[in-house]
Amino acid sequence: MKNHEQKATRPEPKYRGIKAMPFVIGNETFEKLGTIGTSSNLLIYLTSVFHMKTITATNIINIFNGTCNFGTLVGAFLCDTYFGRYNMLGFASVSSFLGMLILTLTAAIHNLHPPACGDGSICASPTQWQMAFLLGGFALLVIGASGIRPCNLAFGADQFNPKTEFGRRGINSFFNWYYLTYTFAMMVSLTIIVYVQSNMSWSIGLGIPTFLMFLSCALFFLGTRIYVIVLPEGSPLVSVARVVVAAIRKRKLQLPMEPRQSLFRSFSTASSINARLAYTDQFRFLNKAAIITFEDQINPDGSAANPWRLCDIQQVEEVKCLLRVIPVWIAGIIYFVSVVQQQNYAVFQALQADRRFGKSKFKIPAASYIVIAMLSLTIWIPIWDRIVVPWLRKRTGHEGGLTILQRMGIGMALSILTMVVSGLVENKRRTIALTKPTLGIEPRKGAISSMSGFWLTPQLAFSGLTEAFTIVGENEFFYQQCPENMRSIAMAFVFVGIAGSSYLSSLLSSIVQSISSRSNGESWLAEDLNMGKLDYFYYFIAVLELLNLIYFLVCAKYYKYKETDTTPEVAMEKGVQSEEKAVV
Repeated sequence: MKNHEQKATRPEPKYRGIKAMPFVIGNETFEKLGTIGTSSNLLIYLTSVFHMKTITATNIINIFNGTCNFGTLVGAFLCDTYFGRYNMLGFASVSSFLGMLILTLTAAIHNLHPPACGDGSICASPTQWQMAFLLGGFALLVIGASGIRPCNLAFGADQFNPKTEFGRRGINSFFNWYYLTYTFAMMVSLTIIVYVQSNMSWSIGLGIPTFLMFLSCALFFLGTRIYVIVLPEGSPLVSVARVVVAAIRKRKLQLPMEPRQSLFRSFSTASSINARLAYTDQFRFLNKAAIITFEDQINPDGSAANPWRLCDIQQVEEVKCLLRVIPVWIAGIIYFVSVVQQQNYAVFQALQADRRFGKSKFKIPAASYIVIAMLSLTIWIPIWDRIVVPWLRKRTGHEGGLTILQRMGIGMALSILTMVVSGLVENKRRTIALTKPTLGIEPRKGAISSMSGFWLTPQLAFSGLTEAFTIVGENEFFYQQCPENMRSIAMAFVFVGIAGSSYLSSLLSSIVQSISSRSNGESWLAEDLNMGKLDYFYYFIAVLELLNLIYFLVCAKYYKYKETDTTPEVAMEKGVQSEEKAVV
């Protein structure tokens, strides 16, 4: 009761809103320029400077990206439960800076990377100490990403008062600026920074994003005095665990005939930031957590004395929200495999294609071709939002033109087309390389096809469109369908799904590498793409995405969207509740 009174008398935070944005947006921009500028070309760095095989470098990058994304769940839990967003972001930003500094040192100091390849393409492998130093940098980057990704959006929104119209508009404006800075950082990283790394110097190319990350840390801490710093109030994952434990403890009880009226609803949840959820009959086993028995005690404020034995029906419905999104989340994991493979192997396709810009001698860096996907996404989103959605709204009557799941389904269908087009383009590139004069030899790869690298535009453009539909839709889906106090966890869900995709992509690559090399001696994913069958691998992913689309359509058909309970809340007298106690 004392803690409740303390919360009630806590002074209203002094929201600085727009005044805090130069520090927050500046921190976001430089952080993304730093992290994306460092990670976007790592595949080339590992194969060219550390002399790793393509499959080894691809697996390391997949595992690195997967661990960064999976770590967001741990970061979100620690943030909500112990440290708060400000402390987590500060610690994670410094960790990212140190990780980038270590990677820069591996390029700048000769003893920290293998010597250049000798005559006859004889390349020394990295020593154990060199690998340990490199992986130490990766570990610090993982820690940084795990803390920054689930907290940065929420921390920026914390600076606006959600109770005022001005504050709500400010939050919407912040989200727009956030995604604008992300696109800007991607463009700069995949063009200017990648060009410096590939054509000038790796030490300078990695040093630039490291310096930008230093600026990000400096801007973040300079704004400390004007930030609204929200203190941690406990992780919603604890509430999830309580519902599961209570339901297991009461598994032998029978549910009441009228659960809507009989199950426990606490008085103390009325002040929760979460909207009151409507009762549902799905996952009815969990409803047992809200059955009141003679052993259950209720505090004077209406809360359960032992929250591990008795849970509010609101808590139960919140857990159901999480369970409902899991099948859709699994479909998202399999979908993103196509995006991961496109990001990895399109770079290798570009390496063995004609990268000259027109008739000039300027060569486009292989990693910069990924910008095409970003341009496709950036161009399409305003067209969709300003032209297509209003047109669809008039015909469907739906506020968003289409439901979120319909949009995600369109993106998944486009991912199949993306893989088929990728296979056709790769077949053309390899055929030209084997039947027509080549443009030289790409070191440690093979002959460079005379096919223009711009032939990769269709597959990359389609890849951007799939992200515009599915990934943007997935973010909105988790944000809307999860309870309000679980939205940081919801964003972590998205990143954990991407992590699962990275791990699955690595597993599929290894399996295909192993099986295909046994059958004809040369793997589909050979170092020299001209000797492999990358197009077959793309077709294999297309089949996987087709099966995933069928699975997703089944999930979407039976999915039940979250609904709020609009009926007036009637406080139950403690004596009335006691009459509803279940008999074991």
